[in-house]
Amino acid sequence: MDNSKDKLDVIFSLQQQLNGHIAKTRGLDFSDKSLWLQRETLAMLSEMAELLNEVNFKWWKNHKPVDDNAVKEEIVDIFHFFVSMCLIAGMDASELYEIYLQKNEENFKRQFGTSLKEGYSLENR
Repeated sequence: MDNSKDKLDVIFSLQQQLNGHIAKTRGLDFSDKSLWLQRETLAMLSEMAELLNEVNFKWWKNHKPVDDNAVKEEIVDIFHFFVSMCLIAGMDASELYEIYLQKNEENFKRQFGTSLKEGYSLENR
């Protein structure tokens, strides 16, 4: 892999290629964004359930050792669907990065009690 390329750009490009291949070989039409965002969300929820199973969330069952590699694979599966959702929504890696920075700044403001959004005042704690 060419390390000079932005890793997130590479991921978005590879996911776009995979989505195109799947659409072509399965005869799928991705033009209905709402439908595909619903499907991608359901797929991501399914992968999240698989992740939960890997980390022993069922306290009523016997504990088993956590397989770190399986956990990482499930996280990557979730990420695949997340990147697909970004692409369907018309968001590239750069836009995701910019929106993330804005939201991260707002999240810090909320924790510091400086957000203009209601419900995050430190005085009410």
